[in-house]
Amino acid sequence: MSFPSQYASEVRKRRPRQDAERTREQAIRAAVAQIADVGFHKMTLADVAKRTGISQSGLLHHFSSRAALLAAVLDQRERDDREFLFGDGQVPLGWDAFEALVSLAARNTTRPEWVGVFVRVASEATEADHPGHAWLLDHYDGARRWLTDAVEHGIRTGEIASEAPTALIVGNTIAIQDGLQQQWLLSPDGVPLVRHLRQHVDGLRSVWERQPPKNQ
Repeated sequence: MSFPSQYASEVRKRRPRQDAERTREQAIRAAVAQIADVGFHKMTLADVAKRTGISQSGLLHHFSSRAALLAAVLDQRERDDREFLFGDGQVPLGWDAFEALVSLAARNTTRPEWVGVFVRVASEATEADHPGHAWLLDHYDGARRWLTDAVEHGIRTGEIASEAPTALIVGNTIAIQDGLQQQWLLSPDGVPLVRHLRQHVDGLRSVWERQPPKNQ
């Protein structure tokens, strides 16, 4: 006996949506592995579908193109990082922002495939016709604005010296973070990603941190 779908049990109605969400998640994980390994240009829908355990047409039901799949991967990365950095609703500013970057680096050492995605896509997406180009521009724009706000906040609150060169600190920090990630991906045992970033932040603090006056 058949009956309209609105009379199906809640469990039965939820299952197709849950199955679809699970398939999307599996496809994104498969795409992450592929991109980290060979880059977006060499990633194929056929390979991702095979890793996901579905047909290529089934994959296209969830992602209309390779570019759409890449967008889902990059969106997932941004959501994960935002949740880690700002999940409690507070944006770390002042030196807390730089400490948060060290914590993020430590987390990333447990997720080498996501580091691989960033390194691969960041390299490829410098080309204007790459589907990740706009994402890369937004990523760096957001990183610069956040760290700029962090330094300026620290200057206003007195924890960072007023003469601190904001643009130089921000630009160098982003460059060091990304450069270390690439080197660590090539040689995880030879490049101590977290320790080197920790030393960079400690170096900044040793020069530009303003100490509160001692109690008389």
